[in-house]
Parts: sequence; C-alpha cells; structure tokens
Amino acid sequence: MGNSLKAILAFLPSNKCQKYLLEDLEEMPVDKMVDLSGRQMRRLPVHICSFRELVKLYLSDNNLNHLPPELEQLQNLQILALDFNNFKALPLVVCTLKQLWILYLGNNKLCSLPLELRLLQNLKTLWIESNCLQYLPEVVCELSLLKTLHAGSNALRTLPPQLQCLQELRTIWLSGNLLSEFPPVLLDMPFLEVIDVDRNSIQFFPSLAHLPGLKLVIYDHNPCRNAPKVAKGVRRVGRWSEETPEPRKRSGAVIEITLDEKPLLPPAAKTEPE
Repeated sequence: MGNSLKAILAFLPSNKCQKYLLEDLEEMPVDKMVDLSGRQMRRLPVHICSFRELVKLYLSDNNLNHLPPELEQLQNLQILALDFNNFKALPLVVCTLKQLWILYLGNNKLCSLPLELRLLQNLKTLWIESNCLQYLPEVVCELSLLKTLHAGSNALRTLPPQLQCLQELRTIWLSGNLLSEFPPVLLDMPFLEVIDVDRNSIQFFPSLAHLPGLKLVIYDHNPCRNAPKVAKGVRRVGRWSEETPEPRKRSGAVIEITLDEKPLLPPAAKTEPE
C-alpha cells in the first residue's frame, strides 16, 4: 500500500478503512507481536485491543495523539512503542498495563508524565528522549525496577535527589540537555554502570572514582576544564579521555592504567532487557 493512500485512509474513521490499514490483520499473530509502525495512523484501530494475549505492540512513527480506553484489555503487554508520534500527554490507559517491561515515549511533545506512571512497577526500560521535559518527573523515581533511563535531548537542568532511590538503575543517558553542572545525585548512586552527559554545558567534573559499578562515562561536547577522574578499568569518552584517569605512584614510579575494554556506546536501536 502506498504511503499517500495510507495517509488518506488514516483520516477516515470507518472500520473498513481502519482494517485496510491493518492489511488483513484479523487474528493475533502466533508470535504475539503486532508492528504498526509507519502506517501514518491517527488513531489506533480498536480491533487490535481484542488481541488479549498480545506481548509486543509497536506503534512508532505514526500521527497518534491519543489511545482508545480499550487498550486496557492488553494486560499481557510487555513492550509498548509510542515513539515518533504527536503525544502531548501520556494517555492514562498506558498506566493500566502493569506488565510492561519497556516503554518507548521518545520523540513526542511530552512536557510531563502523569503520577499514574507509578503503577508500572514492572518497568525496566523507559525512553523519554527528544521531548519537551524541562525537569525529570519525580514519578520516574518511583519505578523501583527501572534499569535503563533514556532522557536525552530534552531541556533538563538538574535531576531530582529522589533518583538515588532507583537502586536497580544501571544506565542513564542524559545527552543533549541543559545541565550546567554534573548532577550531584549521580555521585550517590554507586550501582550505576553507564553515565552519558554528552552535549551539555558542564564546566567542571567531580571525581567519579568512588563509583564501584561504573564502566563507562561519556562526557564529550561539554565546556569542561577537566576530565572526570574514574577508577581503574572505567572507560571515558570525551576530552582528555586518553590520559591516565587515576595514575598511582609507587616508589617514585608512575604506574599507568590501561583500558582494554571497548566502550559501551549508546544503542542505535531499541533493545530488550535480558
């Protein structure tokens, strides 16, 4: 089906037109996954909500700005992709899907997140990059199993102290924000493995050598006067990253620390937790 025809049919609310967009998707697929990305849809066909055993639903790259209340029927859903749409607010029906592991909300127009998000206590990965967030909603700090948080390309200037309550958090991506200093709360999160503060306005970095779980710190494209000090074996990406992070003197000799590991770069595509 051509994209121009899809765009025309997306405006028409009739069931016949909406089913045509689904391309004869009458029954739930055997793999319990439905991918309706890039269909130029302006509303989700309610027929999809009858697939009650559905586990993965991809609605990326459409023109959605709301979701039907019938979505609540998908109580087995683990992955929901709503990125690259026109959501100005997260539909509350999403917060009823309590089995969600991964929620993609990037590249929308979100300025906040509802308090009801706290109901998603099984959430492990949250993508909220490229939205209109001027602050990290504190409700994110109530997602106790969260392991990965992508909040880059917003307008964040700081992070809430409550973030340290997320003791399962291992990876945080904050590139492309408005941070003028390294977020102090991250210094109290020894379990973090990856910290990305690329493309901010940080002028000085405190020592990160006390973070025992840290494996990678990305701090490039900041007007910093120094590189963050890190412990042995931690990979740095940024200015002066090739210099020895923490040289130790022993009997007058300097023992250089070598870094043999390749950096864990930000994922280019969506990934699922193991």
